Amino acid sequence: MVRRAHSLRTCSCAQHEITGRTRLILLTGATGYVGGRLLSALQADGRRIRCLARRPEYLEPKVGPTVEIARGDVLDPTAVANAMEGVDVAYYLVHSMGTASDFEEEDRNAAAIFGSAARAAGVSRIVYLGGLGRGDDLSRHLRSRQEVGRILASFDVNTIEFRASIVIGSGSLSFEMVRSLVTRLPIMLTPRWTRSLAQPIAIEDLIEYLRAAVDLKIVNSIVYEIGGADCVTYHDLMREFARQRRVRRLIIPVPVLTPYLSSLWLGLVTPLLAPVGRKLIDSVKNDTVATDDRALRDFAIRPRGVQEAIERALQNEDRALAATRWSDALSSLGPVPSFGGVRFGNRIVDSRAVAVQCTAARAFAPIRRIGGATGWYYGNWLWRVRGFVDRLSGGVGLRRGRRDPDHVVPGEALDFWRVQAVEPDRRLLLFAEMRIPGRAWLQFEVQPTGDSATIRQTAVYDPAGLFGLIYWYGLYPVHVLIFRGMLRRIAKAAEEGSVGPNRQ
Repeated sequence: MVRRAHSLRTCSCAQHEITGRTRLILLTGATGYVGGRLLSALQADGRRIRCLARRPEYLEPKVGPTVEIARGDVLDPTAVANAMEGVDVAYYLVHSMGTASDFEEEDRNAAAIFGSAARAAGVSRIVYLGGLGRGDDLSRHLRSRQEVGRILASFDVNTIEFRASIVIGSGSLSFEMVRSLVTRLPIMLTPRWTRSLAQPIAIEDLIEYLRAAVDLKIVNSIVYEIGGADCVTYHDLMREFARQRRVRRLIIPVPVLTPYLSSLWLGLVTPLLAPVGRKLIDSVKNDTVATDDRALRDFAIRPRGVQEAIERALQNEDRALAATRWSDALSSLGPVPSFGGVRFGNRIVDSRAVAVQCTAARAFAPIRRIGGATGWYYGNWLWRVRGFVDRLSGGVGLRRGRRDPDHVVPGEALDFWRVQAVEPDRRLLLFAEMRIPGRAWLQFEVQPTGDSATIRQTAVYDPAGLFGLIYWYGLYPVHVLIFRGMLRRIAKAAEEGSVGPNRQ
């Protein structure tokens, strides 16, 4: 891994001064990956924001009182002009990567409409996120991204264009591609494009640049090349991800596999659609390294390296999991018949619920006493066998028991689980510490419904590689037997008010 050396410099305040709070910010792309994160950051700053969105109903649950939503498309001149009224700073965070039509022409038209409306409305600046890369052999996608920046700046509105390489963050396109390849393929035949040099940037650092651009005083339009602290290849990213997930992967470079064939291959083994994968590969076959250090001189932002960026991406996923209400996520999908659970990204979720004729507090009582002397309500001999196997393989087994027979607190051990979150009479989340090829969580939720309640039990599994998937699907019939029996016995104990030791 090659580290790009750069000096730590403070913001050049003699050249760029803070302008203070803006009147109104227009944000496009707020339902996208970067735009959604930026929306949260701008709201945290107390900014007045107007979002232009084709589907406002997707945004309404995510916005606060400082945000208004305008329905419209960037290809609709009237909608864009109306959205620009009273705007001081306009973010342009849209592009046509996923369209099946001529994305270059669409991008040109949308940029011209946006720039023209910004000039007519007296907008003071446009902030645009483009793609990093130099040379005459840029891909069509990168050429289009940079052309959009030039079009926006041609309308006599000061434009700050950030050119970025790979973005590392939970949910980003490049990161999800790397994750899928590493977790699903123990042996990877990698084509030449995986050896191109890039300068990945963590999503947190990218958002900080976009956030700081609001108040940066500029005289003319300017292009900033931004990247993280390391220059790496996709090979390096895959090796680092595998190291942090503690899996071994054999990477074999091959001289063939065209971008077209690579995109079809990605469509089979990753969540990417083939057309999107093709445009992504067309871009990553070019070196995308920052050669201009003005961003380091003009912003007091010091981007992190690849190791920390991946660590934070995985940690953010775990925090999001700890805060997730799987009952809400599953109900939003409607009825989804499946074998082995519903897929949420790389994770497999198996969830079931039962109604009980008692209060939420009484329904939660057997849940908070689970494990230890109480046991697991169903198939305890199977749990003991699993604990014995875990000890044979060097794990903790069931010998730890639990600290208190009636109360649990976050962080304490519970047999071969660790208590990750507790909400009294509402929720218990356990993280598995037995030896398994991946990571697993077991969650219990109680939802009151008048004088009765609903108990939901959810198993979440994050498989590590092919063996992790074999482990889950191979034992799935056993898991179904145990989890169904456990939930049934918990419901019975709740209704009978019986929460004593269970020896079955």
